[in-house]
Amino acid sequence: MGNYNSHNYTLTHYGNNGMRYASLHRWDISIQEAKELQSRLRRQLRRKPLPKDADTIAGVDMAIDREKENFIAAAVVMKLPECRVLEVKIGKAPTVWPYIPGLLSFREAPAILRAFEQLQSIPEAIIFDGQGSAHPRRFGLAAHLGLWLSLPTVGCAKNCLTGCYREPGVEKSAFQYLYDNDEIIGAAVRTRKKVKPVFVSPGHLADLHSSIELVLRCANKYRLPEPVRQAHIEAEKAKQ
Repeated sequence: MGNYNSHNYTLTHYGNNGMRYASLHRWDISIQEAKELQSRLRRQLRRKPLPKDADTIAGVDMAIDREKENFIAAAVVMKLPECRVLEVKIGKAPTVWPYIPGLLSFREAPAILRAFEQLQSIPEAIIFDGQGSAHPRRFGLAAHLGLWLSLPTVGCAKNCLTGCYREPGVEKSAFQYLYDNDEIIGAAVRTRKKVKPVFVSPGHLADLHSSIELVLRCANKYRLPEPVRQAHIEAEKAKQ
C-alpha cells in the first residue's frame, strides 16, 4: 500500500474539453491510512450556501456488475426546474476495496471520477447517493469527491450511517436535524408525504440548509432527488 503525500497534488485534464480536477492522493492505501487521510482532508472542506439560482445539477449513483468485478458509476447532469437531462456519462473501475462502512469512497470514487472525466457540461452542484458530513469522520463520499472535483457537493443517503434524530413530520419538506452528541451533522428530510426520509448533509462548498433546499427542489415526484434517481436508472442500465 502506498503512502499519502499531502504535497503530491497534480492537475490532470481528461477528454476533449472534459473536466479538470486535482489528483489529491493515491487510492491504494491501507485501511488505517484511509481513516487518517479522511481526518486530514476534512480540514480543507468549506461551508458556504449553495447558489440559490443553481440550475445545472448532477446526480451520481453506483451499481456493481454481475460478476462483482467492476463498479459502474453514472453521472447525470440535469437542468432545473424541468429536470431535463443534459448529459449522461458512465465510468467503471475494478472492485478493489472491501466493503467497509465509513470508507465507501475508496471503493466507489475511482469509477465516479472516470464518469466525470467524460463530462462536457460542468454542473453547478452535485448530489451523491451517499454521505457528506453525516459520517464518523465528517468525510463521506460527497465530501471526498467535492474536494477532488472542486465543486459544490451534497450527500443524500437512503439510510443513516451515524448519529441520531427525531422522526420528521409527515409532510413534504419536514426535517429534523441529525446529531452526533451535540453536533449537527445533517438532517433527516421528508421529500414526499408519509414516505421514509432521506439523510442530507453537505459535502464541500455547501452548507446544510442550502443542501436541504436543493434536495427538495430536485425531489418533485419521488423519494430521491431526480438527478440521483436518473443516475440510479442509468447505472442499472449499464450494469446489464
